Amino acid sequence: MMQPMNAPVTWTTGKADAPVGASGHGAWRRVVRKIFCGPGSGDARCGRTPVARIRGFRLYPIFAVVMLTALSGAATAAEDAVGKGETIAREADLRDRGFGDSKTQLVMILEDRQGETRERRLRISTLEAADETEGDKSVVVFDEPRDIKGTALLSYAHILEPDDQWLFLPALKRIKRISSINKSGSFVGSEFSYEDITGQEFAKYSYKWLRDEPCGELECFVVERRPRYENSGYVKLVTWYDKTEYRIQRVDYYTGEEELLKTLTLSEYRQYEGRFWRPHQLVMDSYRTGKKTRLRYERYEFGTGLTEQDFSQGNLKRTR
Repeated sequence: MMQPMNAPVTWTTGKADAPVGASGHGAWRRVVRKIFCGPGSGDARCGRTPVARIRGFRLYPIFAVVMLTALSGAATAAEDAVGKGETIAREADLRDRGFGDSKTQLVMILEDRQGETRERRLRISTLEAADETEGDKSVVVFDEPRDIKGTALLSYAHILEPDDQWLFLPALKRIKRISSINKSGSFVGSEFSYEDITGQEFAKYSYKWLRDEPCGELECFVVERRPRYENSGYVKLVTWYDKTEYRIQRVDYYTGEEELLKTLTLSEYRQYEGRFWRPHQLVMDSYRTGKKTRLRYERYEFGTGLTEQDFSQGNLKRTR
């Protein structure tokens, strides 16, 4: 039965006059007893009288009800934000599954603080993991300029285990394993890190929806992603997904809760095979260095017949 508004709020431990509710409410009673009666209070009458006292202020029991309601509402809102963030990211992931394998060529443009640029040509091959408990495999190979021609990066993405990455340096004719603690380092002098180059599998992050807002001519969900794996160079990635196709439009990379390191902008999306969207321009702006790296993609090819053998360490030296 609901008590009248002017009735005292009653709670005691194991007494007949305890309020109706789940057994878990005992924890709430202890929290409110501490708030309204003061730490260490052992007075069983505290909270059973019409007025609770704390540091000389008179607080009517109805305030306890209001506070409990607010705390419960805040917890529910936080849970809803997590659930909504996961739903958005999961939908984006599902829409991109099933491509099998792909190849693309692109130009990497490095721009310094003074606006001067250098260009590199490269190609990327990707093999999709058949099992969601594992990540995709990829090979990045540089074709120009001559001094880095043949340099290749092989990546095996994992979920919570460290990604495996190997760099082939043709000048040294050797394969170098990239340590998991060094993956925040610059990838061949660009504003992308080794961590940025590997797969971004759904299960590698926790998620929280932050807000909805316009992003250019589109409307976007803004979702916070936090790496679940060790040795990430980032604390969080704030990500904009458009509401129409769930394509990533922007990512802000934070190395601290409020320390924005760089921003990735993705644009010029094209659709392949009637369902797979790929951006054809990526721009990474670093606020720390004042530099930027631009990636301009050419056409993608899907279903090219790539196999596991194409992504072996032994094949790195034979890559042309």
